[in-house]
Amino acid sequence: MKFDTEKLKKAKVKIRKTKAGFGLFADQDFKKGDFVIEYVGKRLNREEADNVGGMYLFEIRDSLTIDGKDRKNIARYINHNCRPNCEVEIKKERIFIFTKKDIKKGEELGYDYGKDFFKEFIKPKGCKCGSDNHLYK
Repeated sequence: MKFDTEKLKKAKVKIRKTKAGFGLFADQDFKKGDFVIEYVGKRLNREEADNVGGMYLFEIRDSLTIDGKDRKNIARYINHNCRPNCEVEIKKERIFIFTKKDIKKGEELGYDYGKDFFKEFIKPKGCKCGSDNHLYK
């Protein structure tokens, strides 16, 4: 997808409680391919990321990770979903979240966190995305 990162406008979203803790919900209707939000935070090298640890580390490449633990990063509230309605695109070392399909106001936003994250953090506690058909067994 082609887009100008300087012209992206953050969409309307709300944080609400879910069975997984908190989640991010659409506060407007979205069309497939719409920009939702950027995942932001402190930039860490591999050693720093290994020392920090935590659930909000988003690896861009082997030597660069975004630490999204700051509560100002509301993209951190987007939960994993085995049948995601959003997807991640990394452009110019930035993390952007777009819709994969039309989303109605009030729907929870979710994307696939990936196999490694799922197996390490989600599977031991049980996936709470609500899907009967999980991506990773």
